[in-house]
Amino acid sequence: MDVKKRKATVPWMFMMFFLVLSANLPLCSSAASQQPDNKKSSHSKKSLLFPVTGNVYPLGYYSISLIIGNPPKVFEFDIDTGSDLTWVQCDAPCTGCTKTNDHLYKPEKHILVSCDHPSCGVVHFPDSPRCEKPDDQCDFEVDYVDHGSVFGVVVSDVFSLRLMNGSLIRLHLTFGCAYDIKNPGPYVPPGTGVLGLSNGKASLVAQLRSFDLTRNVLGHCLSGKGGGFLFLGDDLVPSGVSWMPMLANSQNYLSNPAEVLFDGKPTGIKDLKVVFDSGSSYTYFGFQVYKAVLDLVRRGLTGKPLDTVEDKALPICWKGTKPFKSVHDVKNYFSTLTLSFPDSPKVQLELQPEAYLIVTEDGNACFGILNGTEVGLGDFNIIGDISLIDKMVVYDNEQQRIGWISADCDRLPYSSSDSNYNEDFQQPYAANFGIVE
Repeated sequence: MDVKKRKATVPWMFMMFFLVLSANLPLCSSAASQQPDNKKSSHSKKSLLFPVTGNVYPLGYYSISLIIGNPPKVFEFDIDTGSDLTWVQCDAPCTGCTKTNDHLYKPEKHILVSCDHPSCGVVHFPDSPRCEKPDDQCDFEVDYVDHGSVFGVVVSDVFSLRLMNGSLIRLHLTFGCAYDIKNPGPYVPPGTGVLGLSNGKASLVAQLRSFDLTRNVLGHCLSGKGGGFLFLGDDLVPSGVSWMPMLANSQNYLSNPAEVLFDGKPTGIKDLKVVFDSGSSYTYFGFQVYKAVLDLVRRGLTGKPLDTVEDKALPICWKGTKPFKSVHDVKNYFSTLTLSFPDSPKVQLELQPEAYLIVTEDGNACFGILNGTEVGLGDFNIIGDISLIDKMVVYDNEQQRIGWISADCDRLPYSSSDSNYNEDFQQPYAANFGIVE
């Protein structure tokens, strides 16, 4: 169907190749007819587990698949802990979509959210929707610091999800139907939608929590080899996680101030505001921090058999005496960077060379920490996918804390006793965009 293409700007505040700010009102529709299809099994796990595909380089994002609609159809979503609004590329019709028409979401009139629905207020928070009549459709617009934008209409449709206890649930969730996507930057955006997982009530996990289906906890384990898994709910949170509190009243996963260590030694770089954002492929530091860290890395390479080289992949790269095949070929030339958190003395985030380097198709090693000031981040620093690989990272919105632990992200965390779930896991029900201005 053709939706009415009205312009109603949403005041998004800041962030990165799709870092969207969160909101504070419930988005779910009535749960009256949304009970699981199957009888509840004796297994008590009320969590969801999704296989992840993708990589930092060359693809540039990690994604999962979800089933939406009736009849059901599979859609791919970039997992993004830096935003709360989930959106899908939408045939209304679409301008700027990267999917072909037969792979776009096709909205029906009865699923459109009206301006007087609480969900619309969430999307436009802290302002009110600009509508001529209460029953007008609810539009949304997101503007990005790279001058890209996404415009569309808010909808509510059926998601088909399988819990880890084997129960299949079908429930209405609210998300964005994006039919006007502009990307003037040099990089082609992923051919996916965005799965918003920040700590706002608009996020998918917050909506599931409002149905009392899962706890408001999520985690991801992104493999350096590509792939990994995502979970919603707290059944898969392991023991031994290093926890620290999230900054109070933040709408993103913002840590307490951090300090930078280089090769285990203090650098004098302090008071960093750090946001954990799986929607960003790389890590970003503000200019002064970026310059200081890059200087430390360069000094550490003195006398090493590496030369600077230009590579189209990233701004700062080095070549060896012969092309590198993987980061393991070059990591011994580089030192470990560490983020320590003085307010949580026992907590550190170690960035081994694998967590800040890539090896390109030309066999060069490139620096995966970028200048955040150039992309409009101000004094915020972003920990992106490259620095989160091979760690299970857990975002506990129930207790307002974030934690991580080294993990094997190449193996899905289920036991052999979960036979029904394992069989279904291959089915589609388990199944960088950027910074917002």
